[in-house]
Amino acid sequence: MTQLIHNKRKALIFSFQKNFSVLPLAKGFLSIKFQRSAISSMPRTPVEWQRTQLEGATMSIWEVDIYRRPRQDAAGNPLWELLVCDSTGELLLERLEPQSQVNAAWVQAELQRLGETVGRPQAIHCFRPQSCNLLELVCQQLKLPLVATRHTPVLKILLKERWQPANGDYDPLALERPAPVPMPENLWGDRWRFGALAAGDLEIAFRDRPIPVLHLPEALLPLGLGLASTLLIPGVVIEGGRQAMKLAFWLESVQPSSLHFIPGAPDGLILEASLVDRWVLATTEDSEVRSAGQTFEQRKRASLGVHFLLVQPDESGMTFSGFWLLREG
Repeated sequence: MTQLIHNKRKALIFSFQKNFSVLPLAKGFLSIKFQRSAISSMPRTPVEWQRTQLEGATMSIWEVDIYRRPRQDAAGNPLWELLVCDSTGELLLERLEPQSQVNAAWVQAELQRLGETVGRPQAIHCFRPQSCNLLELVCQQLKLPLVATRHTPVLKILLKERWQPANGDYDPLALERPAPVPMPENLWGDRWRFGALAAGDLEIAFRDRPIPVLHLPEALLPLGLGLASTLLIPGVVIEGGRQAMKLAFWLESVQPSSLHFIPGAPDGLILEASLVDRWVLATTEDSEVRSAGQTFEQRKRASLGVHFLLVQPDESGMTFSGFWLLREG
């Protein structure tokens, strides 16, 4: 039976059952509160990962897509589009060419000319695996960093505006996604639960903590997105025990993108990672957990998709192993 426990440093903590697959599950939702005075005295984290720096810093970024479009030339050959925009929303380049003409040399020549015209970017971002494969060689030749990331918001808006309205069921953002696979057994933690933290407390709670793996991009901070400071940002808290650091570094290696509670038989907690990977973090058939999962999804919608993943060794709240601020979509 689930027991409600009071703790001076946290609002509500629920005990856990041990009979669920992958990770044992909490029954219910946890609201997290932090003492601001204790947080402000913590030293700044020694590690800021390159991925966080690239997504959080203000710099010249090109968002690039190269893929087949629902068009043909006069001879009936499929057309491919090279589309480039910057992070401010400016369309920099659009080229349609027959599939036979699209190769690394052609892309390199187009991007090199563009760089000579508007200036070289500091990095290129792409969200489609096929585009990233082609751009990898191109960026090596141009000596430009390539970042494979789902976070290409301007490019995705542009693709929808250009191709979706006049092409019926065609989805310019569609990707082939493999079926979810279980996370490695040797990384299983002790237990996990859903949680929530007020938007106004989130950055204060984690920005200056000595967290070995910290992913807190400026672009996803709730207050910067115009969310109310009292709005609860949902998340998942994993107590990894002795595996906490291994789990945190593994999660960073797969590049978490978003978390989803999927109703089914059984229900599942799914981690979307990298460009198209999906991992099963937990499964359950418990009705109380399903209710908490539905609350998690409702709060995600209210928070514009922003949510978090926290890994800690135990429930003391004194030490954190990893924190990721994520956004769906």
